[in-house]
Amino acid sequence: TGVQTCALPIYRLRCKTHRRTTPTVVENQEEVIMNKSVFFGALTVASLAAGAAAAGTLDDVKARGKLNCGVTTGLVGFAAPDANGEWKGFDVAVCRAVAAAVLGDGNAVEFVPTTGKTRFTALASGEIDMLARNTTWTFSRDVDLKFTFVGVNYYDGQGFMVPKALGVSSAKDLDGATVCIQTGTTTELNLADFFRSNGISYEPVPIETNAEGSQQYLAGACDVYTTDASGLAATRATFEAPGDHVLLPEIVSKEPLGPLVRHGDNNWGDVVRWTLNALITAEELGVTSANLAEMTAGTNNPEINRLLGTEGTLGDMLGLNADWAMKAIAVSGNYGEIFEKNIGEATPIGLARGLNAQWTDGGLMYSPPFRRSEEHTSELQSRISS
Repeated sequence: TGVQTCALPIYRLRCKTHRRTTPTVVENQEEVIMNKSVFFGALTVASLAAGAAAAGTLDDVKARGKLNCGVTTGLVGFAAPDANGEWKGFDVAVCRAVAAAVLGDGNAVEFVPTTGKTRFTALASGEIDMLARNTTWTFSRDVDLKFTFVGVNYYDGQGFMVPKALGVSSAKDLDGATVCIQTGTTTELNLADFFRSNGISYEPVPIETNAEGSQQYLAGACDVYTTDASGLAATRATFEAPGDHVLLPEIVSKEPLGPLVRHGDNNWGDVVRWTLNALITAEELGVTSANLAEMTAGTNNPEINRLLGTEGTLGDMLGLNADWAMKAIAVSGNYGEIFEKNIGEATPIGLARGLNAQWTDGGLMYSPPFRRSEEHTSELQSRISS
């Protein structure tokens, strides 16, 4: 049964009948789980078939002469076309770096916009070669959907945005709120879990794209917009009056975001993984877009030399040219440069590095070393001595 309530000091017309009991949230959660299970099961079959058929993605990309990269339909700072139709953003830079590593040209990319519902189908079917779309690394997406997350390029968490005039200072005060939420995302279950654990209820307003979510939120169709905190900051930056909206302090989930590829093509997975690692390592070692040419001429640091291809044969191991990483870095700079240019504190989005700082600065950004294995080194020494 419904009860008439105005649980929130809401400045819009929000006094309506809500089901205020926790079982309602549980029922919603179970429905979401059931729908997702069907969705996941169907995609598992598709991904297995695509994985078997796409065992040579690197060769396909080289033969095609361009990289098909799945991105969001538009999230300023992460992936969105500018006034001239040119795609720019934090995730776009990863796509361009991979294209440069493989094809020598950061512009050799076909950006394929995807929604929360269509992104996995596009990757599983082979429509795209990789997905770089604010996608959370989870158990089921890895194990059930058969996707390989090659790393994390942004450590995030789910947050809440509300109008300042709402007078709310905590997500725990949102009992009875209407919430805009993207379908086909981890935020659906996170939202249900948070409200259930706090004994409060909500009314979901389903949306498919961030653009739709922004429009609905600003039009008053929902009291709250929830998604990854970075996405909320990026969305708020596009508002005419960003200061009229606040991000609540609660972060209710872990959202490790990163690029992913299909299972079954380890060589291609290595290419995308080590391209991301090259951007992270370049920042750690002080290789920037400004000094790249100087560094490529040779340094006293063996790892920098291996990274940039002036020493060793790391490119050969990947099936790429020796200067693959140098070309990847040349497109948009190292990881830190990409972060600061697109979403950093000096941009309208204004994100601090936080967990995304280098491990040497207290963050979680950490790349395995760029070096040959001891087995290869011993083999090489043996050949030289003989």
